[in-house]
Amino acid sequence: MHILRSAKKLDWGELSLPVWGLDQDFSGGKRERPLMYSLAEDGNHLWFVAASASPAQLHPQARPGMFLGDLWKYDVAELFIADPVSGRYLEFHLAANGAWWSGEFVGIRQRATTDDQPFPEVQTHAEISSEGGWMVAMVIPIDLLQARIGYGAGTAMNVCFLADSPATKYYSVARLTGDRPNFHQPQAFSQVVYSDWSDEDAIWGWQMLDDTIDFLLYDVASAT
Repeated sequence: MHILRSAKKLDWGELSLPVWGLDQDFSGGKRERPLMYSLAEDGNHLWFVAASASPAQLHPQARPGMFLGDLWKYDVAELFIADPVSGRYLEFHLAANGAWWSGEFVGIRQRATTDDQPFPEVQTHAEISSEGGWMVAMVIPIDLLQARIGYGAGTAMNVCFLADSPATKYYSVARLTGDRPNFHQPQAFSQVVYSDWSDEDAIWGWQMLDDTIDFLLYDVASAT
């Protein structure tokens, strides 16, 4: 899983990152407008950014910045972060309006706690255009990721989407096995790969302009 490393602090108001796109769902179907994502670090935080030019179906109770369960029953972006040594992993859900959820697992689908406990100090940012296109970011403290699951060069990740609910389609960067969608396959997640990046040298990226999202798509294979 590719992570961009920025030498300077990233800021939502000036965010411009290259993105990767997913246009094939679990069953092999193609979507006209790809789902987009990016992962980046700025020294203190991991940024998980997701976007789409298509409107998202939101949980009716979702509010910007709210911690809320059951987001997965509607359209949502998901980030999995795993420690291959211990088998522990984290799951983050991010709705198009910035509502979010997190869970910690000690094994496959084995929750560390029985109740929902928000991962500390997470921030979210979101923008939805008048046409329904959206861009959202989750900002996670790196030191807390290190404390929880030993986050670092040996970490494995996956990015997934649920889209087009209620006729939900499932998307995953990692190639998952099985006859039915199942994102809880840490053995299939990809080890992180870092690249230094600076927006001063970038000639591509994304930003919300005049209710459209400009973006550059990469092949999924290059992002894993």
